[in-house]
Amino acid sequence: MTASPTHPIPSTLDDTARDITGAALQATLVDMVDLSLIAKQAHWNLVGRQFHDVHLHLDELVDTARQFSDTVAERAAAVGVSPDGRAATVAATSGVAAPQAGWVNDRDVIAQVFEALDGVVGRLRPRIEETDKTDPVTQDLFIGMVGELEKARWMWQAQNIGYQNS
Repeated sequence: MTASPTHPIPSTLDDTARDITGAALQATLVDMVDLSLIAKQAHWNLVGRQFHDVHLHLDELVDTARQFSDTVAERAAAVGVSPDGRAATVAATSGVAAPQAGWVNDRDVIAQVFEALDGVVGRLRPRIEETDKTDPVTQDLFIGMVGELEKARWMWQAQNIGYQNS
């Protein structure tokens, strides 16, 4: 592939594969950036009896989401797609529900984070299928991400169930 003004980084993928893969990567980048922001917002505004444990657990989620953001953005660039993680883009295109403003009790944070992770995983799984034929490298990246995010989802869900049963 050759460079052009709209695609200065030549892709190793054909145009159709690049466009499909790029769209999947961009949507995933937005989800990861927003997930990190939502978790950090909850981290700063958390109150409640489980403050310490939830506070630390939120930091782990922020680190995971930021690491995935960087990996996804770099994969997009590597296949010739300009990643867009600007605040306006994330705000306009994210599928993650906005967190409430102000102080949030630990029970509500746990439920909100579980719901955010559930949605992110639910949107990421179809992208595995979408990239099956277009780019197996990106598909492999998504498979690994789903494994880690489903583990995080399970841990947040287990906390949420604990609260529902008390």
